Amino acid sequence: MILVVAGFLLVGVYNRLVAYRNRYKNAFSQIDVQLKRRYDLIPNLVETAKAYLKHERETLEAVIEARNQAAGAAGRAAAHPGDAAAMAGLGTAEASLSGALGRLFALAESYPDLKANQTMAQLMEELTSTENRVSFARQAFNDAVMAYNTAREVFPNSVLAGMFDFRPAVLFEITNPAEKEAVRVGF
Repeated sequence: MILVVAGFLLVGVYNRLVAYRNRYKNAFSQIDVQLKRRYDLIPNLVETAKAYLKHERETLEAVIEARNQAAGAAGRAAAHPGDAAAMAGLGTAEASLSGALGRLFALAESYPDLKANQTMAQLMEELTSTENRVSFARQAFNDAVMAYNTAREVFPNSVLAGMFDFRPAVLFEITNPAEKEAVRVGF
């Protein structure tokens, strides 16, 4: 009888850990969806700006390069959302992209024709909305990671977590204070 109860307890703990792990992986996939949306908007934004900013080629190329690096880092993190190195790489790449976009937005404000362009304004609004969605998705991911890590660390779950290789998940954090600032969009 005691073995049956212990067996049910172990199965229950194992299943809860699997559920928490799946929640944080799903939460990361929500970040991934919003990042993909962001990465899809950026080439349109750059193409619209190119017509007005022909002599500002370096800034436009920096945005494209940062976008490509961030997309690659997002792909690696999506494949392994619990991997600390993949998450750190994504945080760094996203910070680089935010900085490049910030320079593009600052540059775009200097050009009245570009500021008045309807397509550019619409793209900027879409990007701002996407930035908010990314922020909310990051918070949901970090909440799911916290719940998972807490569940795997409490006793008796910690014993089973160690036996079945439930590794700690890593929060999606941006470590440089300057990188935590939102991309400024002003027209």
